[in-house]
Amino acid sequence: MRTAGALAVALLLLAPSVRADDDDHDPNKPWLDYIARSHTIALIEAGIITLPNAPVSTSTYGGSVPFAPVGHGDATIQIGIHILYRPWRDWAFGANFFFDPRPTSDTEYGGLSGLPRTHSRSYFFIGGEARYIPLHARAIEGYLGAQTGVVIIADRFTTNAGIPKPEIFGDPEVSLSTEGFYFGGHLGFDWYISDRVVAGLVVRYNHWILPELPKCSPILDCTTLTGGVDSIDFGFTLGYRISL
Repeated sequence: MRTAGALAVALLLLAPSVRADDDDHDPNKPWLDYIARSHTIALIEAGIITLPNAPVSTSTYGGSVPFAPVGHGDATIQIGIHILYRPWRDWAFGANFFFDPRPTSDTEYGGLSGLPRTHSRSYFFIGGEARYIPLHARAIEGYLGAQTGVVIIADRFTTNAGIPKPEIFGDPEVSLSTEGFYFGGHLGFDWYISDRVVAGLVVRYNHWILPELPKCSPILDCTTLTGGVDSIDFGFTLGYRISL
């Protein structure tokens, strides 16, 4: 019994040192210690936003994106910025905003005036986000998160008929805005190219809550999105890590 008791005490004394040795030999430990320090990451994102159920004419199914249309609704290029504060290894919080520099232009949808019109619809988002980062594999991380904020949709109608006149006689463009809220979730992967530079991929889903009734101009050009709208984003990110 004395021998067994002595052996148990010896194992208990040796266990911490064995665990410490295992941690010391873990190839991920220096990296995990490094990213566990609080830091800020500034990210730029470029990708596409798709609205599968957004009304467009049949000639513009899939929107205005390079190479090939996406779906049967609207789609366009999207650019954004994220500023994230990461106080702990597995969590990050921050703000973001997105806009589309090249909205889909449609001559067959939008506008009830009977005039030859060109319609375009652009989107602007500003909000906050939170990320949970459970996957750490050397310089590759996987995360999932949630976001919410404000969305603004601009419907622009340009009259193509008539003789061009100086701007002093009026602007041929009518712009109507719709404001609402959005919320959703996202998931993605980041790859640390170096200890400062990070690149990644992200997929994002948002549900928009917009007014049920459209706004209309005096010549009956009306906003084209109302009620609940769904969007799916695909983006590539590139960022820089700033230690605190």
